[in-house]
Amino acid sequence: MRRLALVVPLSLLAACAPVPPANWVRGGALLDIPRARWAVADLTVDIMPDGKILVNGEHQLSVDRGGRVFGLEAEPVALLEPDGRVTGPNDDPLGQVGVLHASLPRQANAWITVAESGAVIRYAEDGEREPLGAWMGCEATARAHQACTLITHVLGMRMGKLARPRTPDALQMGLGNGLGLGTGSLFP
Repeated sequence: MRRLALVVPLSLLAACAPVPPANWVRGGALLDIPRARWAVADLTVDIMPDGKILVNGEHQLSVDRGGRVFGLEAEPVALLEPDGRVTGPNDDPLGQVGVLHASLPRQANAWITVAESGAVIRYAEDGEREPLGAWMGCEATARAHQACTLITHVLGMRMGKLARPRTPDALQMGLGNGLGLGTGSLFP
């Protein structure tokens, strides 16, 4: 009876766990993993050759050559499909990512561009272009550049679409660096 009491709560926890995207095991788009760095304001994002994604020196995510982005416990975060669609856990749509541009779910236009020069551009709702620093090291191949665009897209979505204005209200809410980040971990 005691064993059954333990099994039921554990099975309920497993039932609540997110399901990896349908093609997770097979993988998605082929990527080259560059040694690259994105610098924006006081934030740096590094892609290491082993796929680790470091934010200000702290390991936050990883990416592999099969287009899979995963967390520190190997939990699925996003999968870049060969056709550019990005899916998340439970097959939730996360937008579209090409070599240079990324769009949000159910949006026809790009919200972010990683130009050939490495410059990152965010498009405001009114179409205004906002510079968001630059990537260095993404230019080796189109697959490496797409890896940088994918990481920009995934991190941008997780950080509240990036580049929130630095306002006194934001500072009071713990968003001191203006990027939708608190003082603790990148992902609250």
